Amino acid sequence: MAQATQAAAQSAGGRTSHTRFQFAPATKEQSKARVALDGPSGSGKTYTALTIATALGSRIAVIDTERGSARKYANEFAFDVLELAYFSPDDLVEALAAAGSAGYDVVIVDSLSHFWSGSGGMLEQVDNAAKKGFGGNSFGGWKEARPMERRMIEALVAYPGHVIVTMRAKTDYVLETNDRGKQVPKKVGMKPEQREGLEYEFDIVGSMDWENTLVVTKSRARPLTGAVVRQPGIEFGQQIKAWLEDGTAVEPVEDLITEANRADATFEDLGALMRKVRARRLEGAPMLTPEGAPTTLGERIQERGKQMRLAAQGGTTEGSAA
Repeated sequence: MAQATQAAAQSAGGRTSHTRFQFAPATKEQSKARVALDGPSGSGKTYTALTIATALGSRIAVIDTERGSARKYANEFAFDVLELAYFSPDDLVEALAAAGSAGYDVVIVDSLSHFWSGSGGMLEQVDNAAKKGFGGNSFGGWKEARPMERRMIEALVAYPGHVIVTMRAKTDYVLETNDRGKQVPKKVGMKPEQREGLEYEFDIVGSMDWENTLVVTKSRARPLTGAVVRQPGIEFGQQIKAWLEDGTAVEPVEDLITEANRADATFEDLGALMRKVRARRLEGAPMLTPEGAPTTLGERIQERGKQMRLAAQGGTTEGSAA
C-alpha cells in the first residue's frame, strides 16, 4: 500500500505514470454547429434554421418531414431537400450518410420530432418491438429499440458538417393582460416533442414563440448565453460561426472517412485510425462505403479490420482493427 501511495505521489508530481489514463492540457478546438430549435407551429423554426445555415455554409441540405414546408422558402434561400414520409431513426442515419458523402456543409432536420413520434419513429419502434417479442411489455420494447435511437443521435452529433434540428413543441394558450387591461389568449410553446434530455447533445438550444422571438435556453457559447433575439437574422448565425471557429484547427471528419475507405490501408493503419476516431468520439459518424452502402465510421473500420484478419489467417478466425 505504501508503495502504491508513493507511486501515485510521484505521478502527481509530474513523473512518468504507467496508467493508461493520461491527462493533457485542455485546448479549445474548432468545431461544427450542433443547434436545436423548438417551438409551436408558426414560431419560425424552419425559417430561422435556414437563416442560421446560410451563415454557416454554402451547401445546405434539408431533411424535410413537414410535407414539403421548407420549399416555401426556396425563393429566399438556396438549398437541396430530401422529403421523407417514414421516420425510422435508421433512415435518418442513412440520410445523413448520403448528405455527408455529397459534401453538404450544413444539414437541417426539420423536424426531429417525427423521428420520435411520427410514423416509424421511436415510439412506434418501441411499440412494435414490445408486441413482437415481449408480450406487449414496453420495458422490453425500449431495450430492443434503444440502440436504434443511440445510432441516430451519434450520427447527428458526429456528422462531418454543421447540424441544425427543429423540434415541435406542444401548443398551449395562456391568458395575458394587454395594454388595455383585458385578458387575451396568447399562444405559447410547451415541452418539445422529443425524449427527455436530448438537449444535452447540442451546443446551442433555442426556444421560439409565436412572435418569432428566440430565447437561448442552453449555450456552450458564452456570448449567446441567455440571449433573447427578436426574429433572428443572419447576424445570429454569424455569432455562432465566430464561436465555432475560435479555436485550434482539427483534422476534418471527411479526412478520417477517406482514410477508412482507402484501398491500400493496412491493418496497422486502421488500428491507428480507430484510436484517433475513438479519442474524438466519432465512431457514429455517418458515411457511405465505396459501393454506396450506408454505415458509420466505427463500423467501417471494424469491418475492414475483420476482413484483413480473416484473409491473413486463412479465413479461420475473426478480429478487429482495435
